[in-house]
Amino acid sequence: MSLTLYFHPLSSFCHKALIAFYELDIKFEKRIIDLGNAADRAELQALWPLGKFPVIRDHARNKAVPESSVIIEYLDRQANLIPEAWEAALEVKLWDRFFDLHVQVPMQKIVADRINAANGDLTRERAALTTAYGMLEHQLTGKTWVAGPAFSMADCAAAPALFYASTLVPFADEHRHLCAYFDRLVQRPSVNRVIDEARPYFSMYPFAEAIAPRFR
Repeated sequence: MSLTLYFHPLSSFCHKALIAFYELDIKFEKRIIDLGNAADRAELQALWPLGKFPVIRDHARNKAVPESSVIIEYLDRQANLIPEAWEAALEVKLWDRFFDLHVQVPMQKIVADRINAANGDLTRERAALTTAYGMLEHQLTGKTWVAGPAFSMADCAAAPALFYASTLVPFADEHRHLCAYFDRLVQRPSVNRVIDEARPYFSMYPFAEAIAPRFR
């Protein structure tokens, strides 16, 4: 096998990369990394000194590729997830960044606060998620997928970001387009497969009790 993915089954950014692997039907090996294990951590840092996953190793090229968006671009050589057309590609990359920076970042701060028992003021982070939901409700009006007519890298980013964010700040009743989009995402075979594979680890998630029963 020429590709190995270094990841953890609960990591939202790893889910994003996994969805792309499954969408593109690319064969690869999995290497679960436990950051609490010194040997695992050293193995990951040998590839990417920042010690963050996901990272793929392309054995044929003796090359390590970090960062979920870059991994997807590296894999997407047939323009299935990132369009060839310049404007369409920019739209996909915009919404990819949107989910990573404006959904994932506040979500992860809220999760980290509980892990660290910090009991901090998370009003800003929860408000950021509510603002993001409102922007997505507008963006998704009349759309099947967030950045265009086809499933793209932006949707790979959306699925894990919204899955975890919705356990912290649930979608409101007025977010009907967002709710419908989320339902389409989780019914997508690649996304559904990632959720199935993560399910045995959900008890480790600090907000496990807030995961919707249909996913447990």
